[in-house]
Amino acid sequence: MSSSRPLDVRPSLADAQPTFLEPLVRSKRVIVCAGAGGVGKTTTAAALGLASALAGRRTLVLTIDPARRLAEAMGIPEASRAPAPVPREKLTMLGVPVHGELDAWMLSPEVVFETMVRRLAGDEARVQAILANRLYQHLSKIVAGMQEYTAAEALYSLSTEGKYDLVVLDTPPSRNALAFLEAPRKLSMFLDERVIGVFLPAGGGQKKGAFVRAASDLAERVFTKAFGEGFYKDLQDFLGAFSGMFGGMRAHAEAVRRLLSSDEAAFVLVTSPEPAALAEAGFFQEKITQLGLPFEGYVLNRSWAYTRGFGGPEEIVLPPAAEEHQRVALRKLGQLADGERWRAQRDRDLLARLRMDAARHSLGAAARGDGGGAAIATPHLGGAVEDLAGLAELARNLVHLDNA
Repeated sequence: MSSSRPLDVRPSLADAQPTFLEPLVRSKRVIVCAGAGGVGKTTTAAALGLASALAGRRTLVLTIDPARRLAEAMGIPEASRAPAPVPREKLTMLGVPVHGELDAWMLSPEVVFETMVRRLAGDEARVQAILANRLYQHLSKIVAGMQEYTAAEALYSLSTEGKYDLVVLDTPPSRNALAFLEAPRKLSMFLDERVIGVFLPAGGGQKKGAFVRAASDLAERVFTKAFGEGFYKDLQDFLGAFSGMFGGMRAHAEAVRRLLSSDEAAFVLVTSPEPAALAEAGFFQEKITQLGLPFEGYVLNRSWAYTRGFGGPEEIVLPPAAEEHQRVALRKLGQLADGERWRAQRDRDLLARLRMDAARHSLGAAARGDGGGAAIATPHLGGAVEDLAGLAELARNLVHLDNA
């Protein structure tokens, strides 16, 4: 693992305290960003990846569906079969030293599964037999959880092959991400040979008991009636080609689960001040805890919790000779400022609530003994982050806390 360097920090944040995310981008092997759709989860994942690269680590951002302009800014090519480096010239334009490396990849389930087939099949003839099967392209519709499994497979493979110090995963919206988290367990259940054996034809040294034979006959009748003889034969051929690979797939699924449950992984929930997003974050946090996964804390994104030292209109002193329209304008500014203060206080209250929740549930907070919980707020940057400069600004705010 490459050595970690001090993160570059703006002078205005030089005295700020590190957040709970700062040690994560330095030391973890996997960071999973989860949350509802539309809260800035993809951007947060990319910013954490950039923060890790700034610290000198070899980092991969594995994303599901980045916004087009953000993908272009990071240099993520469409339909890529492998991670691509963020061009060094783009990073040097940030004006800060980037000591590490930053790659990005928009997850391609088809590529991931084909890679897994090639790893487990053992010989090219078997690989081609599987890839040529007409059911292969529709595998995610046949096996529940297979598409989510490929995401877990990619995360595990890319984080353990030795090329990257850290893989940051941007998950689908939380309800789908739950399927991603449980996919290894569900797939292991499906890949039990006792279940698969129901569909495989007898012969080739395979013996079936009376119960399995009856189940096989029933499955054949049902599938043949519903889809025709051709489909059921293709299904048998497909499962037969996979026969012997299921043990390796199941072992890998269990390894994925161990990695995601270990202290080398961290789960970060991204939310916004919107009630629906907060409700999703709370639901997802409970599920993470139930699954025994290492929940580290919350990012309250696009918030107004920190006023950054801005003053109010009351600090403006008009001269005694000021005209009435100037005094009226100042009073109106005061009304607008009251609205902004209310919004800032609302977000500060939300942040305090998230910190209390994190203190109760976070395994990471318990280990750190910080007592205050693990939750930070990022500033509202005025719109979607669509370039590396905005990403660098967000990265600095994620790893250093400014309570102003």
